[in-house]
Amino acid sequence: MAKKYIGVIPPVVTPVDAQENVDEAGFRKLISHCIENGIHGIFVAGSNGECLALTQEERDRAIRIAIDEAAGRVPVMAGVMDSSTRRVIENVKRLEQMGDAAAVITPVFYARHATQDETVRHFEAISRHTSADLLIYNIPPFTGQNLKAETIFKIARIDKVVGYKDTSGSFPDFQKCLAHFKGTDFVLHQGATNLAAASMLLGADGYIPSMAPLFPEPHIRMYDYGRQGDIANTMACNDVIAEISAIWPMTKSQTASTKYALSRLGFFDKRVIQPTEPILPEEEKRIDAKIEEIRKIIADFQEAKA
Repeated sequence: MAKKYIGVIPPVVTPVDAQENVDEAGFRKLISHCIENGIHGIFVAGSNGECLALTQEERDRAIRIAIDEAAGRVPVMAGVMDSSTRRVIENVKRLEQMGDAAAVITPVFYARHATQDETVRHFEAISRHTSADLLIYNIPPFTGQNLKAETIFKIARIDKVVGYKDTSGSFPDFQKCLAHFKGTDFVLHQGATNLAAASMLLGADGYIPSMAPLFPEPHIRMYDYGRQGDIANTMACNDVIAEISAIWPMTKSQTASTKYALSRLGFFDKRVIQPTEPILPEEEKRIDAKIEEIRKIIADFQEAKA
């Protein structure tokens, strides 16, 4: 089976209106912008998409819009994570009715995890109730559980589980996964952008950078160079991406900084969902200046590669 979910697949933000409902027009423009600029896939309703801040109805609506707008041009991954196995199964069942998309699943959250086997059983039960592709998502700050490499090996044997997104920041465990799944159809995505260059050079299938919609080219180039094993050019791209990533800590909330930066594309408002700390005017100015600086860096980079 050929790998389907590979490349640069950003966790897209979810534009919302004043009532905190999905801004459909702005969201569609964002998704098409990504696809038209060479992005390889869309991850909707992830952490960056404020998935758990949206109401269930609006979360489902965001996923439905993303699948419809992508229209098969690129694969779609959709966050169905929730606080119990039954709730995730219900989310996956609704996803199945929306179209072709992989279900991205974390360990349950707001839980006192006793063992790693809880999450193995979680995936076993979900697999029995769906025909959708399933992707493991390890993001310990949000779930309270850091999945070990050995746990990923167990879950990967479950029917319909096709890949893994690792946002744990534990590079030794990710390296174990790279070695374990080498030569298989199992997909490995690096979720920590600062580890993406090394991950690509070591054989990862892609990475999940939230700022890729703002500056697609250096992200796509790093993926291509990494897959080719071109160390020098991969690291040159990584230097540019590090400058882009410097936008995140410019506000109290990474969601607010990311959403404001992407709103500069002109498709939607910078609005975040309550009670997220909103961006301040002085923070906007700093991000504006950084974006201009990055544009110059990318222009110099492009000239050097011409």
